[in-house]
Amino acid sequence: MTIESNPIDDFPEEEARPLPARMMVRLPQNPVIAVYVIMVITILVYLLQMASGQGLLSGLSCPYFYSPDIAACYGLKVNELILDGQLWRLIAPILLHGSLLHIGFNMYALNALGPELERHFGIKSFLSLYLVAGFAGFVLSFLLTAAPSLGASTAIFGLLAAQGVFVYRNQRIFGPRAGAVLRSILNIAVINFIIGLSPGIDNWGHFGGLLGGALFAWFAAPVYELGGKEPEFHLVNTRPASNTIMAALVTLLIFALLAATRFI
Repeated sequence: MTIESNPIDDFPEEEARPLPARMMVRLPQNPVIAVYVIMVITILVYLLQMASGQGLLSGLSCPYFYSPDIAACYGLKVNELILDGQLWRLIAPILLHGSLLHIGFNMYALNALGPELERHFGIKSFLSLYLVAGFAGFVLSFLLTAAPSLGASTAIFGLLAAQGVFVYRNQRIFGPRAGAVLRSILNIAVINFIIGLSPGIDNWGHFGGLLGGALFAWFAAPVYELGGKEPEFHLVNTRPASNTIMAALVTLLIFALLAATRFI
């Protein structure tokens, strides 16, 4: 990876031998596990949805509304059932999808955004980001639209926001590339929100996921400094691991309090 750096600021003791403005730096090597675990679980749940939708799970019926889809019956975001105490419906819908195209698009987006983020954030922080953003999205949907909804896109929008925050907080490290990445993220978000104006798309859920992901990442995203010596430079995260817990708790608390206003 090529980055921009001010060698005098980073290494004042080497002013007599300035470092080049561009250098190769070893990226973090955190394994990518959470992304693929999420994908496998989501696909298995969709197979369950397909099986029940085709009548392959005989003897099961939905006690809340007519639906052959048993997973959606017990996990779909339905405001009346949430108000009746079924609070898991504010997070369970991230595992549910309405069609093969729906899950295909979301899993493609997860595979496109997730691995790089997980390499930087680490497994625990990435998983926290995914769940917190998904929850935030369905809370906003619960507050602002009466329509039932489902899908991992609330969490996907959270990943998009987290990538933007991560790049913004590390502009000094990424150099000119940061501006291009941020513009690309903004364009993707705007295009998807415009598409989300179509009937049947939960734009409030997307917006909530974006807010939840951005808030979490502001406190938990890695902030890098250069470490090591030439030619073995590497990136050092200056954020303590405890920031992940704090970021998750703060974001969950804010959106939980927002959801509580509906009950009050």
